[in-house]
Amino acid sequence: MNPLRTPTCDNEALGQCIIPEIQECPQLDSIYVFSDNQSIYEQCTKTIPKVKGAHTGIELIGEVLQINRERCDRAMISISYYGIDPLFRYTQLLKETFLEIEDDDIKSIKELVDYCRLQGDLAESHIDKVEQEYRHQTSIWWDTAPYFIYSMLNRGLRVMDVDIMLKIFFFIRHLHEHIKTLHRDQQSANTIPFQVFRDQGLSLENFEKMKKAKGGLMSFDNFLSTSRNCNVSLEIFARPVALNNDPNLVGILFVMNIDPSLCATSSILLVDVKNVAYFEGTEEEILFSTHTIFRIDRIERIHGDHTDRLWQINLTLVGNDNHDLSTLTAHIRQEFDGTTGWSRLGHVLRNVGEFAKAEQLYQIFLGKASSDTDKAYCRHQLSWFYNDLGEYSKALKYYEKALDIDQKALPPNHPDLASDHNNIGSVYDAMAASCAASNDVKAIDLSLKTDE
Repeated sequence: MNPLRTPTCDNEALGQCIIPEIQECPQLDSIYVFSDNQSIYEQCTKTIPKVKGAHTGIELIGEVLQINRERCDRAMISISYYGIDPLFRYTQLLKETFLEIEDDDIKSIKELVDYCRLQGDLAESHIDKVEQEYRHQTSIWWDTAPYFIYSMLNRGLRVMDVDIMLKIFFFIRHLHEHIKTLHRDQQSANTIPFQVFRDQGLSLENFEKMKKAKGGLMSFDNFLSTSRNCNVSLEIFARPVALNNDPNLVGILFVMNIDPSLCATSSILLVDVKNVAYFEGTEEEILFSTHTIFRIDRIERIHGDHTDRLWQINLTLVGNDNHDLSTLTAHIRQEFDGTTGWSRLGHVLRNVGEFAKAEQLYQIFLGKASSDTDKAYCRHQLSWFYNDLGEYSKALKYYEKALDIDQKALPPNHPDLASDHNNIGSVYDAMAASCAASNDVKAIDLSLKTDE
């Protein structure tokens, strides 16, 4: 779940031999050397991009590792663009879906820690702390703490990892509700427009995509951590990315213009977390709820420091009254009318082409379904899914099982039964057409061979 990121070597001979070998490991992000003889490793820092420095003090390495961990976590935040990324179409719908899903909190925490133990790559002490103390701290405290919840949440939403999302949805709901409560308490004190800042490392590919979206809308597809302190974002996070030896990375400083009156009219939630975060007051952090949308106003290079890979991007917070956004949201609501919660998430995954993840989600639902109605629903979803993929035998199996349930639960003249029979008939028609097409191809092949 969390691959190897930042190893250390404290033996000079071993370090000099092993660094050139392990730097090829794709899961490895950074290498830090603990040594009294820094000069030995100066050449490594110039020729091997993953070697970020040699340090003589273990405390300093600890501080650097903490900053690098935060930098890696920030880079995991997914961004989608209007008119470019299919996922942007469903931004608002996904946000609502995440908050609709109700779980048994005690059971959910147990499932989360059990899942984490099975992964085998997290500190047992951290897992124990979550299991024993989760209810003793607020969700914002856990989100800002140096444990695994923040990283796990980022990964789950970035790659739409179904396993992780199933385990972490309770936390998404808790965090949103905590932000909502604090926002209500702080709203009267925040009436003047202000700026916040955020750093992020982007690949050149993603940066080019952002440049193409200039003037349009973008969404941060997770809870968004920002700071009122420009220096924290620029000097501690963005600039070091730009000065990194990796030519495929760009350091970004987002400058975000926020109008509090827009937040009030558009139900946009953001809070000052200085009194409730794990590190109280140190970064002047402002936290936004999930899937906040901005307009990309300006993109310009920050000059200096012998690098052309440091950029400033000016953004403006966008409300629900934005024409493009409101029109898109209305269209998507109509498209998904009648679906809620997990079923809606399955539809979204299908529509953005994440077929394997949609199938996995439906199969999990089917395994958990307790009522015949839920089982029939899951089987209908799976049958439609397999039919769309052309896997007709699987589609037929699930259609027929759903029909068996419906025949027992519904009166003989119920329209859903007619729909079931029509669906089964359409699969047989598709199978026949596929078989006929296959025979036609074979006939053509044989004809060509005969002509030879």
